[in-house]
Amino acid sequence: MGIWKAFFNNTRKPEGLLGKCMVGSMNHAHAALADWGLSHLPETGPAKIAELGCGGGRNIRALLRKYPAATITALDYSEISVEKAKRVNREGLQAGRCQILQGDVSRLPFGDGSFDLATAFETVYFWPGPVESFREVYRTLQPGGIFLIVNESDGENSQDNKWLSVIDGMRIYNGDQLARFLTEAGFSKVIMDKDAKKHWLCALAIR
Repeated sequence: MGIWKAFFNNTRKPEGLLGKCMVGSMNHAHAALADWGLSHLPETGPAKIAELGCGGGRNIRALLRKYPAATITALDYSEISVEKAKRVNREGLQAGRCQILQGDVSRLPFGDGSFDLATAFETVYFWPGPVESFREVYRTLQPGGIFLIVNESDGENSQDNKWLSVIDGMRIYNGDQLARFLTEAGFSKVIMDKDAKKHWLCALAIR
């Protein structure tokens, strides 16, 4: 495996030295995309938030700032990501406003109806069995809760296909596919938005 492929394979589950480098770059590389995605959320509302596939933790901090009365539970299955996210959000952890756990989105360690907002930035490409994983998110949301998905690729830019050969296990979905998966998972309404120029994709699914 070449160094290029080895580095970008850490997009899925950062491990080792290359994983630490990857996690460090994620917070900066995805900042504009994440802010665009966050702009789709209501200005007030959620009290309990799940940040799934939290990576380096930049979006935990952004959510804490956007919703100063909220608490956040973040999850990632990479130990390196969890460690980085904890360093980035040391203040939020000390204030008791967030907790950051290692775990698997296909078996969320949360009770039914635990959250009123769940977010997933640049991560559902790697989720096993998207419908089953989305059902887990649905289960943990309260009635009327929102699931926000933000992807850098809308599945309609052929240039993005190069990543499929570089990153093992990656799957890029278009808006129609995501909407179908979310509907099959039980969500009552799905709202899609795109940045046509940048090929960014945002899905808001309502429980």
